[in-house]
Amino acid sequence: MVSLVTGGCGFIGSHMVDRLLAEGDIVRVIDNFSTGRPENLDHQKENPNLTVYHMDIRSKEEIKPVFKDVDYVFHFAALADIVPSIQKPWEYYSSNVLGTYHVVECAKDANVKKLVYAASSSCYGIPDEYPTKETAEIRPQYPYALTKRLGEETVLHWGQVYGLPVVTLRLFNVYGTRSRTSGTYGAVFGVFLAQKLAEKPFTVVGDGNQTRDFTYVTDIADAFYTAAVSEVVQETFNVGSGGTYSVNHLCELLGGEITHIPRRPGEPDCTFADVSKIKNVLGWEAKVTFEEGVRKVLDNIEYWREAPVWTPDSIENATMDWFKYLGK
Repeated sequence: MVSLVTGGCGFIGSHMVDRLLAEGDIVRVIDNFSTGRPENLDHQKENPNLTVYHMDIRSKEEIKPVFKDVDYVFHFAALADIVPSIQKPWEYYSSNVLGTYHVVECAKDANVKKLVYAASSSCYGIPDEYPTKETAEIRPQYPYALTKRLGEETVLHWGQVYGLPVVTLRLFNVYGTRSRTSGTYGAVFGVFLAQKLAEKPFTVVGDGNQTRDFTYVTDIADAFYTAAVSEVVQETFNVGSGGTYSVNHLCELLGGEITHIPRRPGEPDCTFADVSKIKNVLGWEAKVTFEEGVRKVLDNIEYWREAPVWTPDSIENATMDWFKYLGK
């Protein structure tokens, strides 16, 4: 099979590439390297089945030839982070909405067998119930969440109107090796690992009792592969670990001192996916335990050596717009 991974040099995308190459696929990657890192695929450099295209999904004419003869499309390319989405909404809209429109149009014209879209659980905002089902009310709290939701709507609409075979997977809190080291303060693993290497305290938001549905990245890649090769189309699934874990527990597993910073508006006290639908329909469930996943990350901690080391003061400065616009 020929598979195309947008954002394939990024955190989740690069693990998806590894999985597809292990399955024997011919893999094409589109990445503009805005957040993806070419070195995430350095270990696959000599693989003749991999081709990386330095392109931007916001240019339809540029990316269209890469879709020729493609069987499966895995669409990860997007801008993440909350604060930059508040500060530069057009960047997020053009990448996550317009870019997704270009991807589905190219996939439609290429008659692909399946397109699987990386949707975001941030679409639920602060939900009313936990674990949260796919039928929960959609309440995006900031432009990143909105643009990922609009991208998901676009994918599903192209499935409905044009018969493009699609599945969207709503990801909760993904962690693992190669997780992002750049961007404004937000991704907890990258922040904590850089702080640990610098022997600085972990900056814990609030009291640290808030919990997150941390799912290891290879399990995410497995969910995407399972969705792609299934007969299921026009469906949306939550993808989570089956559990939810406190930030304090994460700090215990990582080992280090803690300093507390103010709670941030628009963030839920808990993220917890109801995964009964994906388990019943696709037979998928996460395999890597939280403790096992944290050990894997610690074994590769040098990856975060060059990551920014955040302090309470630098976090306060970086998140001013978060409180300004969302703290109403």
